[in-house]
Amino acid sequence: MPQLVLGTHNKHKGEEFKVLLGDLSVETLTLEQFPQVGEIVEDGETLEENARKKAKEVFRITHLSTLADDSGLEVHYLNDEPGVYSSRYAGPEATYPDNCKKLLSKLRGVPPRRRGARFRCVLYFIAPGNVRFSTEGVCNGVILESPRGTNGFGYDPIFLPRGWSKTLAEMTPQEKNLISHRAKAVEAIKPHLRSYFPAVT
Repeated sequence: MPQLVLGTHNKHKGEEFKVLLGDLSVETLTLEQFPQVGEIVEDGETLEENARKKAKEVFRITHLSTLADDSGLEVHYLNDEPGVYSSRYAGPEATYPDNCKKLLSKLRGVPPRRRGARFRCVLYFIAPGNVRFSTEGVCNGVILESPRGTNGFGYDPIFLPRGWSKTLAEMTPQEKNLISHRAKAVEAIKPHLRSYFPAVT
């Protein structure tokens, strides 16, 4: 069975990716199995740059097919902040609640109709033979005034997807994996993975 390295140190992301890729005949490996891959500085100005950098660095070290992502929350009222800074919006050591608290403080008093936002995920795949391709997934919604739910991670408790009465943090993993930005990006990249890995079904 072919191997695919998930180029992330984020355990939550790794778990989601493994589920989303579960119907493919590939063995998914995490960076926990490659301690020689340290933290990769995400200093790109776009999600695309960061995803590409992570994939190339992991591939350079492991020499195995690699799938990396960068995801961000873009709030339209804030000119698409926090964007590439989503994971460190409240500082380099920020926790998920810290980031949510900062975002909510910047949106205090902003009416619901102006709280539109989207989660965006960019995936980048790199493999031997100079094979490279990328896809993107988007989940549109609004930012609530206070957190709801205990599932998920990141900004999930304050993000209400369009057409839903539940936040991402109130959904079951199965529900989230039907509509999330990460799920959409993975679905878009699956045809490419199937074309690259002959044994993939």
